[in-house]
Amino acid sequence: MGYMMELRGLIGTSPIIMAGACVLLTDAKNRLLLQRRTDNGLWGLPGGSLEPGENLTDVAKRELIEETGLIANSLTLFNVFSGNEFYYKYPHGDEVYNVVTAYVCNDYSGTLEKDGDEVLELCFYDPKEIPPEINPPDLPIIKQYLLR
Repeated sequence: MGYMMELRGLIGTSPIIMAGACVLLTDAKNRLLLQRRTDNGLWGLPGGSLEPGENLTDVAKRELIEETGLIANSLTLFNVFSGNEFYYKYPHGDEVYNVVTAYVCNDYSGTLEKDGDEVLELCFYDPKEIPPEINPPDLPIIKQYLLR
């Protein structure tokens, strides 16, 4: 998160365009992994912002292991999302227009372990039992994924 912190130091909370990636990870029972976020207490997808020189696949892999302890053995591009519905104002006031590259992963290894800084809890959910308290920028991605 170094680049974003440096950028915020220069521009404050003004809206920015933030590129990043997320992972729609499913287990053998086709349940979707969600994480309860520390910043707003809502459920969302593992993911984060692009650092200079990084590619989006690497972002997805890095964020997945940082936030969940899981290693993506393979990722499949799902879709790229942007637009007004991906505007978000963080609880501390930073504003972003997200451009999110979403990947699907069902081939992974490692042990599920939450990152205490960004993640309160991790849970696999049956597609019919997704909690209603979803992080706003993740909601359209999850909805489109569940429709496939």
